[in-house]
Amino acid sequence: MFDQIVFPDVLCVSVVKGEDTWRVTHSSAQICAVKGSTVEIPCTYTYPSTIRQQTTVVQSRFWFTKDRYEPVDVRTDPDYSGRVEYLFHENVCTLRIKNLTERDSAVYKFMFTTNQPGGSLTGDEGVTLSITDLQVQVETKRNQAELKCYSSCNVADNPSYVWYRNGKNMTAETSSIRVSVHENNKYSCSVKGREDYRSPEVYAPKLPSVSVSPSAEIVEGSSVTVTCSCDANPAPEYTWYNMNGRELSKESELVFSSVQSSDSGRYYCKTKNDLGERTSGYVKVEVKYAPKLPSVSVSPSAEIVEGSSVTLTCSSDANPAANYTWYKEDEDSATASGQIITISNFSADHSGRYYCEAQNTRGRHNSTLHLIVVAGKLLTFTCTHTHTDTERERERERERGTSILSESD
Repeated sequence: MFDQIVFPDVLCVSVVKGEDTWRVTHSSAQICAVKGSTVEIPCTYTYPSTIRQQTTVVQSRFWFTKDRYEPVDVRTDPDYSGRVEYLFHENVCTLRIKNLTERDSAVYKFMFTTNQPGGSLTGDEGVTLSITDLQVQVETKRNQAELKCYSSCNVADNPSYVWYRNGKNMTAETSSIRVSVHENNKYSCSVKGREDYRSPEVYAPKLPSVSVSPSAEIVEGSSVTVTCSCDANPAPEYTWYNMNGRELSKESELVFSSVQSSDSGRYYCKTKNDLGERTSGYVKVEVKYAPKLPSVSVSPSAEIVEGSSVTLTCSSDANPAANYTWYKEDEDSATASGQIITISNFSADHSGRYYCEAQNTRGRHNSTLHLIVVAGKLLTFTCTHTHTDTERERERERERGTSILSESD
């Protein structure tokens, strides 16, 4: 517990009468004060009036917080410029600090020196000064929120308070007020007489913003982070959902350590604190990936008579969309390009192994179809498929100096 509370008015302490011994006395070992207020750190000191018939004369006396090499008088410290005053009188050595900031939290020590050999003394323990800010605590009860003006200094003298809504004074002067949840208002408080030092405002979440990293092309297997940001006080809770409303995460970031094509879609987040909640717009995650295993089909699917037309179709899931090329076994060049090809007047000469290659900037995938004409009828069956990663394939081509078309049985 703090021995002395300063909130926020100046504390005055009676002076302890001197004794004929070396001593620095602090009536409080710890002091708590509010940011922006003024504090006095009380102190008295004593020393022998004479030693060996030599009258003791005080040569210097000062307060310090920093003593890396030797104590530094706070009056010369730029951090305290214009804010420090010594209330020295006889054996009183009180320190006054104005316009307190959080940086003033420190241990303060008083030191004095005399003309006597070895005649100097420092208050070893010093006084610990803690600076705190006013805060508005929020507690929700059904559709209302109770706002309480609070300080860790635990004010003992029940001061009057001033409440503000959107920066304008309210009539309430109590330590707490009730407001409706989901209002689009900001609330803060101060101690009456110290209106310049208000608490931070509390308010419901603003409209969240969502972003995707990396912002460049997202490749399957890479790491992707979707971030929800929201201005709110108290700090909001976050929840991520997919476009179907399924809850995914309770963090402000939704992380895909190895994103897959199935993760492509739209996502949104909800933010909530004790004063309200808001929902973001959608953010789109578009994953780029190589073609999946192509699906090959023949039309008509029923019995095909020699001399009729046959249509071959190749389909593959890919992003970006795949380009299709058809090849026939033992032929040097491509048979055709496009997702669909038609062979007119189909005959035994057309028998053989056909395969389509689906390719995009991320890779390629092959699927082979074996067509055979027997006794005027066409039989079909799918034989093989291969998958090639574009980057690895290019490396092989550079090493071997040739273009490779991959096929396996």
